[in-house]
Amino acid sequence: MSDLPKTPDHRMTRAQFYAWAAQQPRGRYELEEGKVIAMAPERVRHVRAKMRTARALEDAIAAAGLSCEALIDGAAIEIGDHTAYEPDVLVTCGAPVDGDALAVPNPVIVVEVASPSSTRGDHVVKFAAYMRAPSIRHYLLLAVETGILVHHRRAEDGTIQSAILREGPLTLDPPGLTIQVEQLFPKA
Repeated sequence: MSDLPKTPDHRMTRAQFYAWAAQQPRGRYELEEGKVIAMAPERVRHVRAKMRTARALEDAIAAAGLSCEALIDGAAIEIGDHTAYEPDVLVTCGAPVDGDALAVPNPVIVVEVASPSSTRGDHVVKFAAYMRAPSIRHYLLLAVETGILVHHRRAEDGTIQSAILREGPLTLDPPGLTIQVEQLFPKA
């Protein structure tokens, strides 16, 4: 039997979800089309990949001299009135996000580290949702077990280009930074 609180079985707005989630004693949740989704516990390799990715993005932001920041876990991306995802890592540029905000208004880069329980949702459902957010230009999906990075990039004309990478430089423009793909994957 799970120690997580029972998730509501009725459809919620984002505001209702945020109020409900703030009352929960533990666990992480997302809201998908009004339905509360409990997030599974993470394996250490997942956590390592998130940390390495956030570090690589922060280092690239600093090297490029950009007014951007990488955030890890917890900050939501709102899509429509009934969806709030918490990506593993995101990058936002411009004015700093208010420290009390629950959501980041204009993320440019979104990263999900796939886990056995999230692979389908990350590849299909979240991909489609993230591409609805006008500010998101890059969606990176890391498959830690295989060392593969899937990069979806929305071009200026709205077309989506995808690449599968294992190593080498990856330029994320906008905002104008470059990372090494192999830096994202844990060594152990």
